Amino acid sequence: MTTFFTEWLQYDFMKQAFVAILIITPLFGILGTMIVERKMAFFSDALGHSALTGIAIGVVLGSSDTNLSMLLFAVVFALLLNRLGRTGMAANDTIISVFSSCSIAVGLAILSRGGSFSQYSGLLVGDILSISKVEIIYLEIIFAVTAVFWLCCFNRLHAVSIHRTLAKSRGMRAGLIENLFGVLTAVIVTVSIKWVGILIINALLILPAAASRNISQNLREYHFFSVLFSVFSGIFGLIVSYFTNVATGPVIVIFASVIYLITYCYGSRIQ
Repeated sequence: MTTFFTEWLQYDFMKQAFVAILIITPLFGILGTMIVERKMAFFSDALGHSALTGIAIGVVLGSSDTNLSMLLFAVVFALLLNRLGRTGMAANDTIISVFSSCSIAVGLAILSRGGSFSQYSGLLVGDILSISKVEIIYLEIIFAVTAVFWLCCFNRLHAVSIHRTLAKSRGMRAGLIENLFGVLTAVIVTVSIKWVGILIINALLILPAAASRNISQNLREYHFFSVLFSVFSGIFGLIVSYFTNVATGPVIVIFASVIYLITYCYGSRIQ
């Protein structure tokens, strides 16, 4: 039995994937709570789709590093969505849907020119097993930045989420806080797409937090269970994907979905 559960750790690529899971999933668990509370599920989904346009821009400009163009475009995209959302000219979900649809269409049109999209199709489901030691260091830096932001700005961000006008009357710079959170989300989503996949990255952000919300009585429990469910799904998804020879990202989402259904049923019974 011990050999069964440790066999996968004999390989370096599995060890690196395991370390990456231990870094990525807590990030998703933490960010997911605020994304769910702020009703930003469409926002994070749009950021994932915008990755294709970022890559396309890099290809058009002849850049040798499409990751940089993808990251820069995601940041600009997030700031633009925040800006338009504050104008009140249309509902946020409408604005996000319009820009997301346009973004992914432009990206697909450029990347599929001449039938060359196949070389980018791997981004749709991701491959956590391909992560390198250098990329893990980048993830550790992002994790540290996120921890600092959460410690310094969470109370203000939460206040803005509850009542933006009241928060501004108390001297809080609501626009700046929202932009910082949007940029942070854009960076984490964009950096993680290569290993998680465009199609399912939003699910990994939303499901653990939504499951936690079903059973949590306060903010402390909300964050704790969200991180716990995210890490649990990540670790067991990685192990099961190894033994079943299935893509890791989808298996993690399946675990997260099962957890959500269990907590939903449990939460409905105790209410």
